[in-house]
Amino acid sequence: MTLTPSSHHTETCQERVLRSFERQGLMQHWGARLVHVGAGECVIGLPYSDKVTQQQGAFHGGAIGALADIAAGYAALTKAAADSEVVTVEYKINFLASCQGGELRAIGRVVKAGKRVIITSAEVTHIAEDGRETVCAVLQQTIMPVHKTY
Repeated sequence: MTLTPSSHHTETCQERVLRSFERQGLMQHWGARLVHVGAGECVIGLPYSDKVTQQQGAFHGGAIGALADIAAGYAALTKAAADSEVVTVEYKINFLASCQGGELRAIGRVVKAGKRVIITSAEVTHIAEDGRETVCAVLQQTIMPVHKTY
């Protein structure tokens, strides 16, 4: 996803998420990329590499969890007040399949946006080299808007 700042003073939800995503050292280190950002939704792709595997060569559960957490968190950011950031309060994840190679795609969505908490969900799909797709994890999350410090 290639986004450039708009000439308007008001930041779009895509620009807001991109600006924050670029500050995510973990996602940058792993080679993740924003695929799509819309109101209440964010999609992030993560290519397979030795940076995100466990000892048997499959995507590590921690990498899958982080990807789902961040995609759902950015979906929440699109619904939070313009002067705030968001942090995860808690999440629950179910791992459904072990996957190797290809790419992971996490789709985060806002379930309910409140003033104090935002409830989100994410689905992580593995896309194999041959194009076959397998849902490998689902997440439910609670997000809290906080004051932006940067």
